[in-house]
Amino acid sequence: MPLITSAGVGSGLDLESIIKASIDAENLPKLQSLEKKESELSVRLSSVGAIKSSLSSLDDVMEKLSDIDNFNKRTATITQPSSGDLISVTTNSNSTSANFNVEVMQLSQGSRAVMADNLYTAPTDVVTASGGNLTFTAGSKTFDLNVAAGATLEELRVAINDSSDNFGVTANIINDGTSSKLVLTSDETGVGNDLVITSDTAELDNVSTLANDGVTAGGLAIALEDQAQDAIIEVDGISISSSTNKFTDAVQDITINALKVSENNEKAGLVIDVDKAGVEATIDEFLEKFNNAIDTIEYHTQSGSALYGDSAMRSLKSQLINTLSSKVSGAGNFETLYDLGLGLSYDIDAKEGGNLERDSLVRSLTDALTDSYDDVGIIFTAPDGIATQFSNLLDDYVGGSGAMKSREDSINSQIRQLTTDKDNHAYRMEQLEIRLRKQYSSLDVLVAGMQSTGSFLTSQLANLPGFTKPK
Repeated sequence: MPLITSAGVGSGLDLESIIKASIDAENLPKLQSLEKKESELSVRLSSVGAIKSSLSSLDDVMEKLSDIDNFNKRTATITQPSSGDLISVTTNSNSTSANFNVEVMQLSQGSRAVMADNLYTAPTDVVTASGGNLTFTAGSKTFDLNVAAGATLEELRVAINDSSDNFGVTANIINDGTSSKLVLTSDETGVGNDLVITSDTAELDNVSTLANDGVTAGGLAIALEDQAQDAIIEVDGISISSSTNKFTDAVQDITINALKVSENNEKAGLVIDVDKAGVEATIDEFLEKFNNAIDTIEYHTQSGSALYGDSAMRSLKSQLINTLSSKVSGAGNFETLYDLGLGLSYDIDAKEGGNLERDSLVRSLTDALTDSYDDVGIIFTAPDGIATQFSNLLDDYVGGSGAMKSREDSINSQIRQLTTDKDNHAYRMEQLEIRLRKQYSSLDVLVAGMQSTGSFLTSQLANLPGFTKPK
């Protein structure tokens, strides 16, 4: 008997619909249950991730507030004259608060050596027929240059500029119409650091500042105004020199950079102070990240949300709020964070504390920083300080093995198990379909056979004498 590949083909019965209905009755409720659970787990994982992210952001701010160096930073406020910027200033944590007036008397410069007139008429003139060595020295810096036989003035210029040992000498050629002059400029600044060029052959005297005899002047000379010089500034009338335009510790733990010479005895005002604005901005960031963490927890634990009724999240919120009121020792008149002027607003609807705000009725944060700056730092950075306590709490949740990581791992494990459950269920449905098709295939064959036998009998009876066909 031929194989029936589609249920009902032999019998004409709608067995495909019967098989599909039987499978759907078994498959759809279970599949919908698995998909619903997977969706719930995905939403829960997203909620946990959102809370973890908000806690990590808060932890980043607490790391800043726990570092005393962030309270020891100093700022330099410069009042420049109307003619332009005279100075720039860099401070460090040891800089002392103070006020100064700074006048720039002179900028540092390197030396400039210019060739005498009429030594060469063009850049193509040969400098040396037999070659030799030149030595360039400025202060403690030096380099040697081998000059090839037959080298021209232009080739010497290129050789100087391209030398890998060059410490900062720039060579140019100036053509004044009657002669070509080599001009050498050194970037080695400071009194006593004039450029000196010597050679090992008298043939190179024209391109040296000192002749080969060691006594006579060479063809290059440094004018008085082109000599290397120190930078000079006056700080509150006290004259200070530096071989460069950078004055390190001219005022202890402060670096002053001279930018231009003062015009008409103009001065720049300099005020060194603690970085109150930076600290205030970091505390404001703390308020923002704390409120965001609380709001995120509340959003994902409200009625109808994925973490509604989650006792661990309620406990976390309570711990965060309770840490605000922790007492800190050694901070002068400040004992808690609230003494700085910070406070919790009251949420009437929730009948509990709302967002953390600055500037309470008792005190403003700005006043606390102005009146007791060091004590504000202690409130946060002390061994039992607010930042330390928050960091310890948050590490329990967002650390490498913290509670939020464990929650995420647990949910991900359940999602992976659901994937396995769905695969197993799909396999069971495949087996069910195979079994049903076998069963209904036998029925299909049986019914088809019975129908074939009936048709045969009907045909035979119709041919019998006296058999009347139905009208």
